Formats: sequence, structure tokens, C-alpha cells
Amino acid sequence: MDTADRTGTASRPGFRELEPGLPELKPGLRELKKQRTRDALLRAALELFTTQGYERTTVDEITEAVDVSQRTFFRYFAGKEEVALFTQRLAESHFLAAVRERPLHEAPLEVLRRSVVESWDTIGEAIEAVIPIELHMRTFQLIESTPALLAVHLRHSAEMEEEIARLIAEREGLDVDADPRPRVAVAVFGGVMRVTSRLWGQGEDISVEAIRELTLSYLDNVGPALAETWRTE
Repeated sequence: MDTADRTGTASRPGFRELEPGLPELKPGLRELKKQRTRDALLRAALELFTTQGYERTTVDEITEAVDVSQRTFFRYFAGKEEVALFTQRLAESHFLAAVRERPLHEAPLEVLRRSVVESWDTIGEAIEAVIPIELHMRTFQLIESTPALLAVHLRHSAEMEEEIARLIAEREGLDVDADPRPRVAVAVFGGVMRVTSRLWGQGEDISVEAIRELTLSYLDNVGPALAETWRTE
């Protein structure tokens, strides 16, 4: 069986056991080494995915690039899919945090608009702590162009939209199951994000600035598209 298809039975983060006779590491140093190992595996995997393709990359190739065992890989990640989507999940968490911090006087769609703009303005620092932002953007494009990853990403996006809708309802003092407006607003926002992600992924400029400007231009047209007559005659 191809090692790329394995799923780990111990997916929680860990680190290789110390060799017999070696002294115990201090907790702070041990955690730092664990983080460095995880980040090295992540970076190696994403570099391989974005240069030779997700499907063609095996777990063996990833572990060989970092000079660790498969056992070590599966301590950090359940499989290739989790690695490929890791920084996208980080970006989504960054966006959710921005939503939670918006002032209560802002209207729901304005909250979402400002949160996504703020996220694109500040995501570099969050991602750069793990991998180069340029590699994250290439991975984002990879997800958009890889059916297996895109399917998982879209399923997760639907779950995230429900979480956002409940968060918006809570902000507005509404029952999300009794009032359709939070889910409607988030569905509109989510649709715009899907369109802009697809268009951005098909373009040549895959920079943060490019997707930020494209997203803004589409979000700024939500109101006119829904509420105004388009005909000029």
C-alpha cells in the first residue's frame, strides 16, 4: 500500500522518544523542538505538493526531505490532506477571530467585509510564523486546482459558514434557527468568497494584494447587485 494513503492512529502532536541515556529536555526546549519538527514537515510537504503535485507526493518523500521517520510524521499529521489544509485552517481561524473583535454597532455584512480585509492585511504575520506567506498562497492555489482537496475544503467551508452565522446571530441577539437573516447574510458572503477564490486561483498574480483587491471589488458590489436595477436604459 502506498504510504501516502496511510492514516495515523496517533494524530496528536508529539516528538521522537529520547535515546536511552540522554538527559530529559526541559519542557520549553522540548516544545520548541516539537514545533520546529512540525514546521519542517509542513514546509517540506507544501513545497513538494506545489512543485510536483499533491497526488504524486508520498509521505515517504516528505519524511525523507526532513530526515525523520514515518512514525514521526504521523505524530503530527493524520495524513497528507491535513498537511495540505493546515495553513488554510490557520487563515480561517484568523478570520473568525477578526469577526469576534468587530464593534457591535457594525451591520453584519460590514462586519464580514471588514473582517476579511483585516485578515488579509494581517495574515502575513500569522502565516510567516509557520511558513513563508508566498508558499501559503501557492498552497491556496493548489487547493483550488486539486479536486480532492477542494472537495474537503468546500465541505469545511460549509461548516465554517454555519459557525459564522451563529456568531453573527449572537452578536445581533437573534436565534439563528428562528431568524433566517444571519444564514442568508453569510451565504451571500460565502458565495462571493467562493467566486473570488476561484477567479484568483485561475489568474497569474497569486499575491495577497491581488486576492485582497479582487475580494474587495466583489464585496463592494453586493449591495448594488442585490438592491439596484442593472439596466441603464
